[in-house]
Amino acid sequence: MTDSLNTAVFPLEIAQRTIRLEARALLRLADSLKQSPDFQACVEAILQSRGRVVLTGVGKSAIVAQKIAATLNSTGQPALFLHAADAIHGDIGTVQPGDIVVCLSKSGETSEVKVLVPLVKGLGNRLVAITANRHSTLARQADYVLWTPVDQEADPNNLAPTVSTTSQMALGDALATALLALRGFTPEDFARFHPGGALGKQLYLRVGELSARHERPAVSLEAPLREVIIEMTSKRLGATAVVNQEGKVVGIITDGDLRRMLQKSTDISGITAQHIMTSQPKWVTPDTLAVQALALMRQHAITQLLVIERDEYLGVVHLHDLLREGIV
Repeated sequence: MTDSLNTAVFPLEIAQRTIRLEARALLRLADSLKQSPDFQACVEAILQSRGRVVLTGVGKSAIVAQKIAATLNSTGQPALFLHAADAIHGDIGTVQPGDIVVCLSKSGETSEVKVLVPLVKGLGNRLVAITANRHSTLARQADYVLWTPVDQEADPNNLAPTVSTTSQMALGDALATALLALRGFTPEDFARFHPGGALGKQLYLRVGELSARHERPAVSLEAPLREVIIEMTSKRLGATAVVNQEGKVVGIITDGDLRRMLQKSTDISGITAQHIMTSQPKWVTPDTLAVQALALMRQHAITQLLVIERDEYLGVVHLHDLLREGIV
């Protein structure tokens, strides 16, 4: 059943209708997977294959295929994109023995796809169809048919790929996450594939890498106020550790501590570090994840943490370090 559109409706109503149509299609897609054994069989075939997953299509389906290939690669499944038009004009040699070809086409009758299908079958590669037409040329010749039940597109003319491409995208994500789960893909694996992004840094960047970039501000318990201020400003971290004669940390002084002291005292001539410091400062070890350090800062409403290992003071990690790395 189609959802009629009144051309006099406001943009907000059009937008809501589009989202509802796509949501409805996604629910149908989720239910349809229960009724078809092909999805499970397709996942198992990819898991057992020693080749890659080759995603192909034309038009908007080709763009979705590119995204699915990127998602598979980033979650541990080797994949590549091959435009169907390029494939039938010489690039079919990209497909190697053992590769599984996934072809996206709403109609399953696109001219390029109809030419490509027998080429893939002739090479002996298994073919997966992602299509809304289970009776199409593509579906009939595919080894696995992943059906996207789409009654209509969201535009007034029922032509522009909208609902169909959303369904294709969701099915690709479902395929990727199913493979990820069955492979036991871990957060550490994810970080290995995303070393340059903020998501990856949350999974691998450790405090020691950040604190090592700074000097280690430190003063003794008896250090006068002037020495404390010079140490804090010269090291440019807004804080300094306070250490005893053995070099062990016994406190921290932050710019906030200095402000509070000045608000309370008029005579500062005899003030030393031990009068200002906060004892039992918050600290982390150098192998603490940066994202865990951020959580600790937020929990205690502070902007820096001392870095300590086996009673040895190693430095300071500041909120600005996390900002620069894109962790925040």
